[in-house]
Amino acid sequence: MNIIFVPKKKGQSSAYRLSRGGVWGISFLVFILPVALLGGGYYLGKEDSEPGPWALIEGWKQEMSEHRQEIDTATRTAKENVEALSRRLAQLQAHVIRIDALGSRLIEIAELDSGEFDFSVPPAVGGPAESLSDSNEPAMPDFVASLNELAEQLDNRAQQLDLLETMLMNQNLHDEVMPAGKPIVKGWTSSFFGLRTDPFTGHKEHHKGVDFAGKMGSDIVSVASGVVTWAGRRYGYGLLVEINHGNGYTTRYGHAQEVLVKVGDTVKKGDVIALMGSTGRSTGPHVHFEVWLNGKVVDPMEYIRTAKK
Repeated sequence: MNIIFVPKKKGQSSAYRLSRGGVWGISFLVFILPVALLGGGYYLGKEDSEPGPWALIEGWKQEMSEHRQEIDTATRTAKENVEALSRRLAQLQAHVIRIDALGSRLIEIAELDSGEFDFSVPPAVGGPAESLSDSNEPAMPDFVASLNELAEQLDNRAQQLDLLETMLMNQNLHDEVMPAGKPIVKGWTSSFFGLRTDPFTGHKEHHKGVDFAGKMGSDIVSVASGVVTWAGRRYGYGLLVEINHGNGYTTRYGHAQEVLVKVGDTVKKGDVIALMGSTGRSTGPHVHFEVWLNGKVVDPMEYIRTAKK
């Protein structure tokens, strides 16, 4: 094969003769090699752009690890929320127990009907159901807000019940220390407070108490709670018991057959303090009952009638 080269400028042309092998070499360099290089670059680029199976597996592992961390975080958050709600619920239960105890004490102090006010069972309620939304299940924030609101209501109720209990206890204490009622369980009124004829002299005198006659040895009871300030013989009274009730009140119980208390003893309303007798200046078994207020003797009948109201 002959190849002729003709230069652009005028001059003599050159001719070259190629063998069959030279022709194939030039054909390879001109046609085959560029095509091969382009094809190889294409496949190499394709392999670089599309990951192989190992790369895909590593990617999946990475995604699974990230999802596992998200699940762990969500689980931990849910657990913390449940624990917080459990603690809040325990606090509410403690509030309810305390209010139940307060209610029971108030029933006892106020002497209410326990069948009508029973704090051991839920209050009776009812009414037609009316849904305010399509979903019956409250959202978590609403649920927590409801718990907080309920806790605040329970705190307020507990404070109110504490105040009411204090008022009732003070009233009950006032009733305990206020002289009221008769100093006997059985017997009758044999002499009143004020002017009367003295059974020994026949002269008019001021009787400082009320006499209650009865059976020898019958019970004499305290008309109010207090502290014993005298327990023994005293001129004119025979065997005498004197009790200080506070708030300026003092009561005396005279002519006893036997005294059952001693000075310094604390007695409650209705306690038996002596046995009826006829000691001292007396004509028969009875108890001479006096009430003193701020150092002055007063008519006991006002306090005796109080117990009947």
